[in-house]
Amino acid sequence: MNVVCLDLEGVLVPEIWIAFAEATNIPELKKTTRDEPDYDKLMNYRLDILKEHGLGLKEIQDVIATIDPMPGAKEFLDELRELTQVIIISDTFTQFAQPLMKKLGWPTLFCNELEVAEDGTVTGFKMRCEQSKLTTVKALHQAGLETIAAGDSFNDLGMIKASKAGFLFKSTDSIKADNPTIPAFEEYSELMAGIKTAL
Repeated sequence: MNVVCLDLEGVLVPEIWIAFAEATNIPELKKTTRDEPDYDKLMNYRLDILKEHGLGLKEIQDVIATIDPMPGAKEFLDELRELTQVIIISDTFTQFAQPLMKKLGWPTLFCNELEVAEDGTVTGFKMRCEQSKLTTVKALHQAGLETIAAGDSFNDLGMIKASKAGFLFKSTDSIKADNPTIPAFEEYSELMAGIKTAL
């Protein structure tokens, strides 16, 4: 049995932190996993900036409420879920993801948790497991499943390379250049064709 494992941000929805950076006019928050491979380092950097500007969970959630999936993302996901099982494996947080999951038709999501104080200050974050995307794909293999994976960033490469088929989607030129053996697509129709071939 096959399971398709998809990244969320940059693949199905816009990058949340970039949208928040633009809404708050704090360009330092535009840095994502496309720029910084070390996720702990990236998140601690973000939390320091939030603290410095006195911003908390509510401000981020207010921006997330304005974000829609990328054009064609829900239709792509609906078609894919008719063909096979799909899990979205993301390094985002449950406190961010819920309104986006609603707009995508409530697909299965594995992600992480923010630690939030009573006043709404984001004090930390709890990762589900180490190298959450690769670890999850390996666990699916141990459960007797085969995976097909797609993502756009450094933190997706582990699950892409460990799967029986893997694709870069809307990735950066540098990530594509560093991984020339991984098929890279820009359109959902291309990604769908690649997944169908692998199923």
